[in-house]
Amino acid sequence: MTEAPNRPSVLTEIDGDVWRITLDRPDTGNALTPAMAADLATAFAQRPQETRVVLLRGNGPRFCVGGDVQSFAGADDPGTFVGRLAHDWHEVIRAVLYCPVPVVAAVHGAVAGAGVGLVGACDVVICARNTKIRPAYGAIGFSPDGGTSWALTRALGAPRALDLMLTNGSLTAAEAHLTGLVARLVEDEDLDATAELMAREIADGPIRAMVRTRALVRRAATRTLEEQLDDEAQLIAESAADPEGREGVRAFVEKRVPDFRNAR
Repeated sequence: MTEAPNRPSVLTEIDGDVWRITLDRPDTGNALTPAMAADLATAFAQRPQETRVVLLRGNGPRFCVGGDVQSFAGADDPGTFVGRLAHDWHEVIRAVLYCPVPVVAAVHGAVAGAGVGLVGACDVVICARNTKIRPAYGAIGFSPDGGTSWALTRALGAPRALDLMLTNGSLTAAEAHLTGLVARLVEDEDLDATAELMAREIADGPIRAMVRTRALVRRAATRTLEEQLDDEAQLIAESAADPEGREGVRAFVEKRVPDFRNAR
């Protein structure tokens, strides 16, 4: 089926505290194109300030199968085309990594190629049980992009990541959960409800403290304990001075539920 030329490849919606971003090229498995990279970057850049969490999903039977190989085949200069696409996609990955609010992903069906890097950049990933995850680069003679090598090495360790990528292997959802590539494993029919509930639970929390926590966790693997302790001391002081921290302490003393949403 041919897509309408001006049809958006990414849909966005405000739902209370949640900024919902949905990949919407279902007939292609949400395959990545330059237009989708641009649309997704715009979706993150235009997140309404009042929203407190991003929920990333994919329409159709597959979450994201990676790059649109048909467009690679049709490029006059494949190296330039793919290089530009990787550059644009990496800006999307950075937008996810440094999003000012937590990013929750609900993945299903298939995650391949650059889609693996996208999943690896999200803060909390909820995965449907029948999902298959495959780097897939070797099948077309490519090396990884989109942070895929980073995400897989961080979750699996170098030996298993290389085994997976050099043999064009795949992970089941259960294996991805066991290794920590995804945070939660749910039945396929429970994915949407679980992801929505998770997004709303996070939105009720201290968002700025969560973003500081995210930074600490991501840096932990590459730093000494001394460096991590220094950073923890700085960030917990910032949290204590933040209106969120002040509200949390007051609520604890007053024996009530904290109202982080209105802590300014």
